[in-house]
Amino acid sequence: MPPRTILYTGKGGVGKTSVAAATARRCAAAGKRTVVMSTDPAHSLSDSLGTELGPDPTEIAPNLWGQEVLAAAEMRRNWDRVSTWLTGLLLSQGVDRLRAEELTVPPGMDELFSLLQIKRHWDADEFDVVIVDCAPSGETLRLLGFPEVAQWWVKKAFPWNRSLLGAAAPLARALELPLPDPDLMDEVDLLLRNLLAMDEILRDHQYCSIRLVMNPDRMVVNEARRTFTYLCLYGYQTDAVVVNRIFPDEVEGTYFGAWRDHQAAQLVAVEQGFSPIPILTSRYFEEEVIGEEMHERLSRELYGDEAPDQIYHPGLAREVTSEGDRTVIRLLAPFVEKEEINLQHVGDELVITIGDIRRTVILPSGLAQREPSRAAFEDGTLEITYEDVQPTPA
Repeated sequence: MPPRTILYTGKGGVGKTSVAAATARRCAAAGKRTVVMSTDPAHSLSDSLGTELGPDPTEIAPNLWGQEVLAAAEMRRNWDRVSTWLTGLLLSQGVDRLRAEELTVPPGMDELFSLLQIKRHWDADEFDVVIVDCAPSGETLRLLGFPEVAQWWVKKAFPWNRSLLGAAAPLARALELPLPDPDLMDEVDLLLRNLLAMDEILRDHQYCSIRLVMNPDRMVVNEARRTFTYLCLYGYQTDAVVVNRIFPDEVEGTYFGAWRDHQAAQLVAVEQGFSPIPILTSRYFEEEVIGEEMHERLSRELYGDEAPDQIYHPGLAREVTSEGDRTVIRLLAPFVEKEEINLQHVGDELVITIGDIRRTVILPSGLAQREPSRAAFEDGTLEITYEDVQPTPA
């Protein structure tokens, strides 16, 4: 059985590392083999757990391991040979070495390889639960959309397979172009398969979900709303929202009383805006959430007596239904106005643009040659209809 996988993300400084660590400790205490791993370049998981962590899982307590993934090391492990060949190709075309080395690494590729650790844990079958302390929400969104971009980039950079390499060799020699050797092509092929497999893991709504962590402050809540919109657009499941650092009743009548009133208004906005996604809440503690005792307090606040690794809210953000000659694609796009949405149908791709975020949906083969007959947006759901219109008899 695949491990239950939970990714925590949110604006920097909202306490997602503490929430991830507390969740992992609770799961381990329940007897589940649990690893909590950080893919945030600014690691703070070691400080939260009180144990020095490295790029491989380190045992912290019974059933609990911690890991701080080093993006640079993952980059070398997965991309070194490919980068070396691409650099040689660019140098042969007169590109200077510094620029050649920069051009061989698509932006964000190193961070993407950090997420491949999730797939390794799925393949190894060593853990029951995998908790991921992700980078702040902006970087995480870029990573979640990156497998599709990386596949496109790699296919453009390596438009060959083993049979084509032999056919292209004479032309390459005439043009003095170095061709990759077959072993390198196998490595690129494996990389693409791993990217596809990781993308499938992240979209596996039975075992994997994302949780947004926020504080009850207007700017933080607004960013969380945008993040939720994009997660829905990309088809990832958000099963819970965590609102952290809520001032308790005891501050009433003190300097922080006004802050508590402000937070109360934001909590109402969160409950109304994210419904029906469950809202998990925790108070603002009187000391830092570091170490086993504070993690236990935080987990009690958030989960009570419930299992934190349950899926709090199942549901698909995108669905495709067909009936006869009519196919409907539905996408959740909460917190979006109709005029912000732009649709383009290009070949077998449906390109959806909301603000600065673009999502490419690969259409079922039967829809590639058809144009959408209707598009509607209502109650946060985008509905695109394709109908097989029969030609009018002459």
